[in-house]
Amino acid sequence: MERRTFVASALTLPAAAASAFPKRPYKDGIELSAIGFGGIVLMGMEQPEANRYLAQTWDKGINYYDVAPSYGNGEAEIKLGPALEPYRKNAFLACKTGKRDAAGAQEELERSLKRLRTDHFDLYQFHAVSSMDDVKKILAPGGAAEVFLKAKKEGKTRYVGFSAHNPEAALALLDAFPADSVLFPVNFACWQTGGFGQQILEKAKQKGAARLALKGMAYRPWPQSLPRQDRKYQKCWYEPLDNRAQAQLALRWTLSQEITAAVPPGEARLFEMALDIAAAFKPLNRTEQAELAALAKSTVPIFKA
Repeated sequence: MERRTFVASALTLPAAAASAFPKRPYKDGIELSAIGFGGIVLMGMEQPEANRYLAQTWDKGINYYDVAPSYGNGEAEIKLGPALEPYRKNAFLACKTGKRDAAGAQEELERSLKRLRTDHFDLYQFHAVSSMDDVKKILAPGGAAEVFLKAKKEGKTRYVGFSAHNPEAALALLDAFPADSVLFPVNFACWQTGGFGQQILEKAKQKGAARLALKGMAYRPWPQSLPRQDRKYQKCWYEPLDNRAQAQLALRWTLSQEITAAVPPGEARLFEMALDIAAAFKPLNRTEQAELAALAKSTVPIFKA
């Protein structure tokens, strides 16, 4: 394959959308909407509805879209591909693979490109790096890292990175792999009572990697006594904050950290709430910081160091 030449201007939003939503720098002059669109939101929608829904997010100025083949066993990719296709040229599309070996990662990369109707990703990531064993497999001869570096050289992805659910593994991978960015939980409770997050952010800054946030609106694990079918939000494996006042404090805290963008839960109602909060973003004052600290102490973080 002929090597693709990327230019920052390829990700310039149309003027009508450029001022519609706050954006922040990623790398190389690229700016992303402060809230990313998770492809999970489209799961359960018929394709015409998915197309209309995504078009509405584009019109609001959202240009960062995130998906993975594991979401709905491929449904999120299948729905996102046609919906995003009219805007693909100016969109920042991030995808992931959960495979740790080269053969598996190559297969998922090619399948994801086909499903998403594109010849390249803007960001391709190792999905949910959760242990040192994951890191060893990724970096080993015949590991997924070989596919990532080859894909970047061939122009099948502009940037490479990973999402992380384990600080030790994240720090090790940032040291050993030339990640352009890291996607990780930046959550008030994980940070303040779980000791999780700050160490990843600091290491990423040292390495020159952009920071993308997950779980900004997470509250706690679902109660074990609550049957899965009784969970209010079926797309969330954790209990999210849906009280608007609390969600606003939590997401504003996340957006106050040194990050480019945050990807909210994959439920349409919560995504739309996140858009409203980010559009009117302002840092927390002292009273709000104290209120959020009290909330952190009252809950169980979904991740701990």
